[in-house]
Amino acid sequence: MGTRKTTTRKVKGRPTSAASRAKKPIESPDGMWERISRKAYELWEQRGRQEGGALRDWLDAEGIVMEEIHEARE
Repeated sequence: MGTRKTTTRKVKGRPTSAASRAKKPIESPDGMWERISRKAYELWEQRGRQEGGALRDWLDAEGIVMEEIHEARE
């Protein structure tokens, strides 16, 4: 069994790899985390405050907030 070789490509004189790209955090608009948090809480309340759905609530809230931002930019 062989080893897997990772390759990098040069962009503007610098090698890039998945590891180096992962080091740069994605910038989000100010207040986005708070908006998503509030929306996730609202969804949790609407769903009867059921335990075990925090990730689903967060991801749903994230989608809703992102859509609101997208629509506001149009």
